[in-house]
Amino acid sequence: MGMLLFTCVLALVIWALVFRNELQRRRPERYWYLVGYPLTALRVAFTWRRVAYLNGLTVSHKPNRRVLGDLEIKGEPLRTRTPRISFPRATPYGLEVQVRLHPGQTPAPFLASSDAFAHAWRVHSVRVISPERGVVLITATARDPLENTARPVPGAGELLSAIVGALESGRSWVMDFRRVPHWLIVGATQSGKSTLLARLVTELAPQPVALVGIDCKGGMELGLLEMRLSALATNRSEAVAVLARLVTEMQDRMTKCRFAGARSIWELPEQARPVPVVVIVDELAELYLTNGSKEQRAEAEECTTYLLRVAQLGAALGLHLVVAGQRVGSDLGPGVTALRAQLSGRICHRVNAPGTAEMTLGDLNKDAVVVAQSISEAEQGVAITTGDTGGWMRGRSHLTTPAEARAAAAEHARMTPRPKFLAGAPGGGTLL
Repeated sequence: MGMLLFTCVLALVIWALVFRNELQRRRPERYWYLVGYPLTALRVAFTWRRVAYLNGLTVSHKPNRRVLGDLEIKGEPLRTRTPRISFPRATPYGLEVQVRLHPGQTPAPFLASSDAFAHAWRVHSVRVISPERGVVLITATARDPLENTARPVPGAGELLSAIVGALESGRSWVMDFRRVPHWLIVGATQSGKSTLLARLVTELAPQPVALVGIDCKGGMELGLLEMRLSALATNRSEAVAVLARLVTEMQDRMTKCRFAGARSIWELPEQARPVPVVVIVDELAELYLTNGSKEQRAEAEECTTYLLRVAQLGAALGLHLVVAGQRVGSDLGPGVTALRAQLSGRICHRVNAPGTAEMTLGDLNKDAVVVAQSISEAEQGVAITTGDTGGWMRGRSHLTTPAEARAAAAEHARMTPRPKFLAGAPGGGTLL
């Protein structure tokens, strides 16, 4: 009888282990809710007091200084109070814990303890934010949600909205130009910047949107998508010509809106609404760097002026900017800093120069700069992104090969708008 019971128990354990591994492989989200979350939640609840004490997150009932005669003695408090936490709430990729701070506590020590939380709770990563005064929200991610991302159907978004990847929260990574009109994208070679641009064009290709490319590397990147571009500038002289046309069109749209009593083109009747334009600039530095000659300096200054005007006034007029480069810094000229201030959407891949990450994200969130600098070479396509969420998030763009991007451009080439203000502009798509 004892042998039979032992055999049954052993068989049950083996079956549970096999079932567990199979469930974790095929249905990771179900495995998390059924197995991973209960175990991790209990681990958080039972270890919180000790983890908080070891990382200096507790407070004392009494001061840690005493006066004995003429001596002041300082020591570690023997009785401390641990901040109260809520019971861990499950999320698709981990759990969340809310901490109520004691008077005098600040979120800074909790931010510094994020790695200690991750190790103690055996999770992939921990992020700490303070959504309101006196409260800290600890978000633990059990596994890397960006390891494998499902790819959506191209063109599944709304007008001027592109699903370019997945966020670590499990939601789709969306670049919505109606909400965030202008974007700055930086990234070193092989970081995923070009793949993100290819994905963006692939998503916008089926939409009634004019795409204008400025690729001063001779069109090596955006030239692959030329069939779907309404104009393509491959050097700085052509870029000046295209940008000048866009600024003139912008002024015409302002006049049209003023006479119609509208504050944007979206308040105009649909039949009278001009086509939206997305200008994609690949490698911003090529527009600013000069050899010192008067002619090149004049061209660079014109580019600076035109880009800044589009960024300042174009949002309500249906003119949007996507500015990409390997590096962005004040050494390129004072116009870069002014332009950056107008590009509210920021995406930072792995960068070679810390100053580029600081220039991209530093004016928005210092924590995001640190996280961006920790992106490794193996994490191609991973980036820190900001948008209309009011914060920052890690995301990974969907892999889009040059062949796939070119096929999408060819498939939707017939939808390429031919606006009058771009008539005679360099490059651009041709009717098939």
